[in-house]
Amino acid sequence: MLKKGLFKKPNNRLEGAEANKTPKVPVQMMLHCPSCKTMLLEVDLDENCFVCKNCGHHLKIGARKRITLLTDTDSFSELFADLSSVNILDFPEYDKKLEKARTESGETEGVLCGTAAIGGMDCAIFAMEPSFMMGSMGTVVGEKITSLFEFATANALPVIGFTVSGGARMQEGILSLMQMAKVSGAVKLHSDAGYLYITVLTDPTTGGVTASFAMEGDILLAEPHALIGFAGPRVIEQTIRQKLPAGFQRSEFLLEKGFVDAIVPRTQQQAYLAQLLRMHRKEHAL
Repeated sequence: MLKKGLFKKPNNRLEGAEANKTPKVPVQMMLHCPSCKTMLLEVDLDENCFVCKNCGHHLKIGARKRITLLTDTDSFSELFADLSSVNILDFPEYDKKLEKARTESGETEGVLCGTAAIGGMDCAIFAMEPSFMMGSMGTVVGEKITSLFEFATANALPVIGFTVSGGARMQEGILSLMQMAKVSGAVKLHSDAGYLYITVLTDPTTGGVTASFAMEGDILLAEPHALIGFAGPRVIEQTIRQKLPAGFQRSEFLLEKGFVDAIVPRTQQQAYLAQLLRMHRKEHAL
């Protein structure tokens, strides 16, 4: 009796490759939209400023990527890159968290500062890094932003700031909270000299950053559906023992209440900021 499978056709690698005609995209090239769950090609997202074409959700991006997307090609020049945090209070495990943040973000600190051009208009610019301890504000973040405003004042430059932060960095205690006043003082001197400050509030902008330089701009812009506030919604509800309105602390709610001047999608920000800079050039000031 013949054994079962005796005349089974041998596998042919070429035929197998031919039979499987369904194209496969490497997982590394795909991203999941957190809002609509659509699978998106990273190359398509890059072309659309990391905004989902299906639902318009703004995906989180790093500070360096944001500056690359929104400034003129090769115009960005970094400042204060040598500054980085240390465990000044000997807080337990803080050294490890700093090292982990540097590895995950590829940055030395929670904010990126420098000069750039947008639509041919020169400016000083800072962007907070969400992958570095959630953009938390420590002493070095405050020092870098303060130094940027001082540089902008000395060189007659407007400042554009992109905020994304969970607030003050608790591992640095009161030294972190002191940055609110320090940066605010530099913002005031820059304003007194007659120069423009534009903030772009992104998701999330909370805590001490919201309570200071994030809301001190001459013009306050926000990305769609960004969470913007001081304390979180759950903390507020537990404190006042009331249910908050739908969409509370989202940029659309703040626009309705007059806390921001405009909501500008990321795909339109470069042109929008260039127009504002052009309109407020120093030589056109009254």
